[in-house]
Amino acid sequence: RENDEDGGYRSKLEGIAGQENGAGMLHAMLKAVDPSSAETIHANNVKRVIRALEYYHLTGERISGHNETERKKEAAYAACYFVIHEDRALLYDRINLRVDKMLEEGLTEEVEALRQMGCHKGQVSMQGLGYKEILSYLEGEISLEEAVRLIKRDTRHFAKRQLTWFKREKDVIWIDKADFGYEDERMIAHMLTCAKFLLGAAPNRNFITEKKRKD
Repeated sequence: RENDEDGGYRSKLEGIAGQENGAGMLHAMLKAVDPSSAETIHANNVKRVIRALEYYHLTGERISGHNETERKKEAAYAACYFVIHEDRALLYDRINLRVDKMLEEGLTEEVEALRQMGCHKGQVSMQGLGYKEILSYLEGEISLEEAVRLIKRDTRHFAKRQLTWFKREKDVIWIDKADFGYEDERMIAHMLTCAKFLLGAAPNRNFITEKKRKD
């Protein structure tokens, strides 16, 4: 259970987040104490930036080092780690369509309702993709068109960072949708075959493709 001092530090960081360019200030603080984490955590991901700063404050250690140690540990359970990959252009098109659908289904009205309830940019919960941009629109800082453009752009960037994260993970089995003609049943059948083979501790794993993406 966190003590008052720990909670106070978190409140201090959240207060900084609520200031103009607060996300940038927090990210600069993280870069000063943990450059590796600053490289992998985007400045707009305020929740993770605060978590990394808080971890350093509490332990005196960098969370990037902690995460690296955890990745090297043997898994507690027998498992297979699949990452499904899609052509980047197709992925970005799907992201753009998803954002358009979010707007059609009432994202603006949802954020306005939260705003009326007292939610504001200083809250970590309002830093999520879509929320902070629409909030800026509702507060007259940017146009709706610009808000939508930023949501799509930042979501694409987020997807790219996710791919970078997976590339660093060990024992990843990459599943390229194009290799299976974008047929879900074929992909699932291949994944099940891989899982049965690997979890059965068979000596030969050469038939499994574990290629790393360069794009």
